[in-house]
Formats: sequence, structure tokens, C-alpha cells
Amino acid sequence: MYASQYEIALPADYDMGIIRKRVAAGGHVLDDRAGLGLKAYVIRERGVDGSPVNQYAPFYLWNNPAAMAHFLVGGGGFQNIIRDFGRPAVRHWTGIAAEAGPARATTPRAASRRLTAVPAGVGTDLPALISQEVSRLRDLAHRDGVHTAALAVDPDRWELLRFVLWADTSAPDEDATERYEVLHLSSPGLGALDA
Repeated sequence: MYASQYEIALPADYDMGIIRKRVAAGGHVLDDRAGLGLKAYVIRERGVDGSPVNQYAPFYLWNNPAAMAHFLVGGGGFQNIIRDFGRPAVRHWTGIAAEAGPARATTPRAASRRLTAVPAGVGTDLPALISQEVSRLRDLAHRDGVHTAALAVDPDRWELLRFVLWADTSAPDEDATERYEVLHLSSPGLGALDA
């Protein structure tokens, strides 16, 4: 599993209805994309759920890194983002774990993200830290309203990512660093993420 996300900052007075229409019209194009576990079409809207910004920030979990590469640089669809918004930086993380939640059969309406630095002093205790984070992820995944929960690491920045999809319209994630509204979920390889 591999995670990726790009964040497109939009002006404070931007009409987020434009993004909603864009996703409503084209979100389905990745509903059967080979190699994709899921794509959550997520936004943050200024003044909603504590967001200070307007942002379009799609999040992906890939079952196949080659499929991610094709999407980004092989003409697999990312050129539409570049055409419409310029070329954003694409963050990416190596997957550690993904868990199905009790709301897996529902359509998620919210998401939360937590980014945390791996402390520099962890050193050889890194496996123990990761084991604790996986255990926390599993506990979180059993909460009511959780659709999917994933954990990944960026070994360049030494940062952990936790991303959770929620059935409800708000993400009840106490230690999230960002909360999003989910406009659409493409999930052609969702079952393979949990394997």
C-alpha cells in the first residue's frame, strides 16, 4: 500500500461549489481504476469544522505503486489537475496498515488526517513505536462510524500519517490535525487494502 495526497490552496473567497460540481461531474472516472485502493475527494472549507482555509486535497491509497506512477506521470489523469490548477507538490507515504471499520458499507462523508513527527530520539525503538501506532489504529478502526483507517510513514520527513474516513458529516477524531468533507469516494481496490 502507498498513500499520496496533494493540497490545492484556494482563495479565501473561492466558491467551493465549483469544486463540488467538478467532483460531481468527474469523480466517477477513477471508480474502476486498476491498482487504486481508494481515492477520497476531500475538501476543507474556510470557517467549516475549524478550517482556516479553502482547499481541495484528494487523498489516495494505492495497492500498486506503478499505478500511482502512471496516474501522476504517465497520462493516467493527473494532467487534468495540472491543466486546471498548476502542478501541486504530491506528498507520498509508504503504507504500514489499513483497517476496515464497522461503517465500511456506508458512504463516508468526512475524513480526518493526523500528521506527527517521529521523534529523533526514537532510533532503534522505531519498531516499538510503529507497533503502538498500529495498535492505536486498530482500536480507532473499531469505533462506530469508521469506514477505513490507514497508517503510513514518510521516511524523508520521518513523519507518520493517519487518515480516517468517517460515515458522519464530521470527523470525531480528537487528535486530528486536519478535518475534511468527503465529496466522493472511488474505491475499486478497497478490499485489497486490508490484506
